[in-house]
Amino acid sequence: MISLFKTRFYMRAIGFCLFIFVFFSNIPAFSADATLTLAQAQTIALTRSRQLASQDSFVYSSQEMALAAGQLPDPVLKLGIDNLPVNGADRFSLTDDFMTMRRISVMQELTSSDKRQARTQLYERAADKARSEKTVIIAEIQRDTALAWLDRYYAEKMVSTIKEQIAENRLEIQAAQSAYRAGSSTQSDVLSARTALALMEDRASEIQLKSSNAKTALARWIGNSADIAPDDLPAIDTIRLHLTPLESELKSELDHHPKVAVANQQIILAEADAKLAQANKNTDWSIGLAYQQRASAYSNMISIEVSIPIQWDQKNRQNRELHAKQAIVEQMIAERDEIVRQQLAETRTIFNEWQNDRDRIQRFELELLPLAHQRIQAVFAAYRGGKADLLALLAARRDEVDVRLQLLQLQNATARLWAQLNFITPTESITAMNKELP
Repeated sequence: MISLFKTRFYMRAIGFCLFIFVFFSNIPAFSADATLTLAQAQTIALTRSRQLASQDSFVYSSQEMALAAGQLPDPVLKLGIDNLPVNGADRFSLTDDFMTMRRISVMQELTSSDKRQARTQLYERAADKARSEKTVIIAEIQRDTALAWLDRYYAEKMVSTIKEQIAENRLEIQAAQSAYRAGSSTQSDVLSARTALALMEDRASEIQLKSSNAKTALARWIGNSADIAPDDLPAIDTIRLHLTPLESELKSELDHHPKVAVANQQIILAEADAKLAQANKNTDWSIGLAYQQRASAYSNMISIEVSIPIQWDQKNRQNRELHAKQAIVEQMIAERDEIVRQQLAETRTIFNEWQNDRDRIQRFELELLPLAHQRIQAVFAAYRGGKADLLALLAARRDEVDVRLQLLQLQNATARLWAQLNFITPTESITAMNKELP
């Protein structure tokens, strides 16, 4: 017994070590100066997720219940005493009265194979639904991790932009002070440069807070790996979903949406439940065998018993239950159709916003940003020629920073729309990972 206990202990210890090895081998290793790609962040998030582990446990539970549901019910062992006298000369005697018997019996319920198969299929369909829900969870983790990673990426870009402007403001303060000492500028110019620097530092504090919050949001998914600087952007100008102008073709594309797949599995599960209700209209017989022992002067006996439930009111019981289950099937179909319509509208709306924001980004890059830069050059030339003051130059630089930050904010919003479209369904590598799990 002790040897068996030790063997089980060592086997569990080895299994735990293997789990730890596999867990950490799936997490990419990073050097001190490494960067974190979006794909790496998503892999870490999926590895750390407890939702997926919970869903795997539910799938395993449903599979085990499916096997159990296909078996016959346990036999029932009964012990008893029949015809025991309670008064008279033979009261409470087990041997004096010829009718008194000590009885032992076994009763077995004979559930039909159709009904047991229907119960098995019900749990199998529940496992299938759980697998589809797991795909939804994978897609959501992948999408939410992408959103957090993109927010961190653009927050870092904004921090870099504002730091560059602060450095230029400090140089402008030095230039204004030198010009003031040389008598070619006024103290007002020096104060204006200092004011511009203070305002820019205040804005930097706001952006730094946004960057810290973005890192915290990413850490919710990938833990301490959020401290690693984000790598370059992936190809966010294309999406994996084929959005066609025709609504029928887009609807066909969205048939593979994880939430639609879950709704379809919910319909199949409701149909299995209705099939079980149909099988319940057939009664389950029970058969029993009893051995009855009497006193030594009398013969022992055996009894055979068959029990048949009488469904005397199927109209108000079994039929109503079946109708209720069939109505649930219709409910699931209607909800699935509504989900398809909702996803169709949401996807089309997000796609339109994504396209519109891409056009706006092009306008910023080709028109607004070059114009802001040209304005700085023009004002600077006028400032050097004595035709413009330092205040106008600072305003031009501030406007250019505003345009650059607005562009980064727009790019961030556009990238978030891309993530919502691109990760409607899990990527192929992630889907393969899902299939490898139980």
